[in-house]
Amino acid sequence: MKIGIVALAALMTATPAFAAPSDNPFSADSAILDLSGLDLTSVDGQQRLAIRMDKVANTVCGEGMSSIHLALGAQARACHADVIADMRSRIANATATANIAKANQLAMR
Repeated sequence: MKIGIVALAALMTATPAFAAPSDNPFSADSAILDLSGLDLTSVDGQQRLAIRMDKVANTVCGEGMSSIHLALGAQARACHADVIADMRSRIANATATANIAKANQLAMR
């Protein structure tokens, strides 16, 4: 199962839900969440996933925007929450799809 999740999720990209590509010159338009080497069934793997997700969200939404302007900081925090929620949703969908595929394989044997 771990390999299936990695294969499906390694190509996931995170994009801000509300930002146009040129809204923030201090952020990227998209980023890739790499799940390789993570065991999502362990606490350590989940902690490492949270760190990677935070780094991706910071890349997409910008980091330290509050030091530039408070409104930019608020936008970055909202973007960060949206990106994290999107990644969690995609991981949950990929996990569910992998579980269904595995169940179908077992049923066919």
